[in-house]
Amino acid sequence: MNTNHSKFNPAALSAEYMKTFEREKEPLDPETKTHFLYPGQIFTTAEPTTITTILGSCAAVCLWDKRQRIGGMNHYLLADGEDDGPNRFRYGNNANPALLQQLISLGSQITDLQAKIFGGASAFSIRPEESLGQKNVELAEEFVYKNGIPLLLKDVSGSRGRRLSFQTHDGATFIKVFDQPKRDSNGF
Repeated sequence: MNTNHSKFNPAALSAEYMKTFEREKEPLDPETKTHFLYPGQIFTTAEPTTITTILGSCAAVCLWDKRQRIGGMNHYLLADGEDDGPNRFRYGNNANPALLQQLISLGSQITDLQAKIFGGASAFSIRPEESLGQKNVELAEEFVYKNGIPLLLKDVSGSRGRRLSFQTHDGATFIKVFDQPKRDSNGF
């Protein structure tokens, strides 16, 4: 049994590297702006915008204000981390409260918010219930329940990544689950 654990830290990925995942696409609704959300970022707006991101083991929380018809989304890599520094929103314990606070600063009331949670894949984990993705999802669920925000939808876990689009003006979300890589004829 191999007991070596990888020293890979997904929170250390640079924004330049993450830009390789961005693709220009037409917005789902031609009347809206678009915004690509990188890991470790939060985006809230009062303008109709389609926010798009790519998720693997990361998690994203979408909050939508049904009264004002505004919303926002975060994208974090790890459940817990430092609460200061330039990369603090790469950690859910910082990104979730900051997302809520940004919507409140736009005039939202917690009682008007609805939540959706996405991500948390565990492609490389032998025990998915103990995976990084599962921990990210559990933190997101705990956050919305603790704040009394109804959770309308979650599309989490599994072994494949997702492309998520969230429309801030109507709360609609669209998911594309990535297919497994094709194998060549010799099985590799």
